[in-house]
Amino acid sequence: MVSIIAEGLTSTNKETASASPVYDCVLYKDTYICTGAQYQLYCNTSLNLSQLTNCTGTSYIQILLSQIENVKVLPLMDVIQSLDLVFNTSEKISSSPSVSIDSQKLMSLGQQVLQVSEKLASMLVKPTNTYNRVYFTLESVEVQVFMVGPEVTLNKIPQLDTTNASVDIDLIGIAKNDNGLAAVAFMSLNTMENLLKAEFFNTSDNTSDKTMMSTVISATLPKTTNQQLTKPVNFTLKHIREFVSGGNVWCVYWNITEWIVDGCSVLDTNSSYTVCSCVHLSTFALIMQTSSTSTEDDPLMEVLDLVVVSVGLVFNSLALLTFAFCRWKPGVNNVARINLCISLLSAHLLFLLTQHFLKHIKPHQVLCGVLSGFLHFLFLSCFVWMFIEAVLLYICVKNLSQISSRQRAVLSSRFLIVIGYVIALVIVGVSVGLLPDGYGILNKCIQCFSSVNRCWIKVDKGFIWSFLGPVCVILAINTILFISIIISLNSTLTKLNAEVSRLKQTKIMFFKTLAQFVVLGCPWILGFFTNDSKMMEILFLILNSQQGTFIFLIYCLLNNEVRQQFVKWIKSLFQGLPKSAPQRN
Repeated sequence: MVSIIAEGLTSTNKETASASPVYDCVLYKDTYICTGAQYQLYCNTSLNLSQLTNCTGTSYIQILLSQIENVKVLPLMDVIQSLDLVFNTSEKISSSPSVSIDSQKLMSLGQQVLQVSEKLASMLVKPTNTYNRVYFTLESVEVQVFMVGPEVTLNKIPQLDTTNASVDIDLIGIAKNDNGLAAVAFMSLNTMENLLKAEFFNTSDNTSDKTMMSTVISATLPKTTNQQLTKPVNFTLKHIREFVSGGNVWCVYWNITEWIVDGCSVLDTNSSYTVCSCVHLSTFALIMQTSSTSTEDDPLMEVLDLVVVSVGLVFNSLALLTFAFCRWKPGVNNVARINLCISLLSAHLLFLLTQHFLKHIKPHQVLCGVLSGFLHFLFLSCFVWMFIEAVLLYICVKNLSQISSRQRAVLSSRFLIVIGYVIALVIVGVSVGLLPDGYGILNKCIQCFSSVNRCWIKVDKGFIWSFLGPVCVILAINTILFISIIISLNSTLTKLNAEVSRLKQTKIMFFKTLAQFVVLGCPWILGFFTNDSKMMEILFLILNSQQGTFIFLIYCLLNNEVRQQFVKWIKSLFQGLPKSAPQRN
């Protein structure tokens, strides 16, 4: 019990002290010293630890939590003793066979320990005019509490450090939004990983191994009315285990029953430490995810990726040059095909460069997320241009000729370009707004060219449907357009001029329509079936990487006019070469 001294009056009961006049009180070395004109005393500011030590199991933590529920301030020694007993008790409970193998009991115990620890740390917060700092170290926990008041002259509080972690937080900015008063409690919970295990981090690939790479830490704003952060908080977490090359590290926070990544990202990482940035405060940790079979990419897939994507880039470039510089009949609109080639070329080139420099990109998840967002945008643009090309082809079949001048005015090049890129940009923008952490490094990538270690869209919380959803819609519409074109061909080609070969025109139009649908849309359907199938994965890789090759084949090499121009270019090229002089006998 604390002793309360007020004008010679000492009270040791647990009721509110009654005196007139009332005085202001200050806690000093476990004693309330009261001076001034008014005070309010609450004598329930200490714990009967001798009774609590007789408790066993989870009852101790539950009783302690109920005792401190309405307590505002505790002496430092009571806080230290309570925390020491809490962690010693939790270690004994978690080591018992009935609890150590029961995930639900571990989660429940861990949640209770967190609540008690954060509550006890908050009791060290006292009003101050300038600033104050409380810190202590136990075997199981390290605590730092920093308080600022309205007269603080600091521009920034010092970095709060423990043995294996540190935090940078704009407490001065938070205090300015809360009448100049704010406090932060930072704890390093050294044994908490035995309760809140790394296995409680649920990912799309639950067959992979998960390892706790840091001490579990807690950061809160006790007795601070405005909990809104002025800027993201950066945590530096020291690796407590050896970093595995090829493993992915995740900054996670505890959400009652599981570790999740919402609002947290990796700013930087190396073999010794990782810097995490979070937009909220909670209980945090660093978890590394590694493949249960192999942490290295398949060498065969690496070589195959490089070869087939490079070949596709070459023919994609040739198709783009052909559409841009070849002479076409008046009225032929190549805007969709040119932009389709640009989108495909950019997406495949970015994919190839990302793959080549992946070892340097992986430690920077923000960079990986940005690159993933660009890939998302470029591949969606490809599908939008596929849809536009299908619409143009449908209009062409309906009018039995190239698009008329009146229709070209409606479907102008500028209008098509806006539609082709703005739709994809809007989808990506909305996706980022809904889930900013939806992009990053994946151990197992679905709908990628290869299934191992890629910067791409995360499949957590269904975010992959921000790509698959629009793809499925466009494929469905293209299918409808394809069927409509086939029906229109039979009913309209009979009205053509007799000089036109009905059979020839029908074959050409049907072939181009069918080829466009198959080449531009169908290969992506294979992405749904690549899981755990090496053959399907290779087929998916080849078909999608060669889309530029197929476009060059269908629209360039199989076009008689384009072939004739190719022949002229090749002849002029050889004619321009210097001829060797005839040899004399």
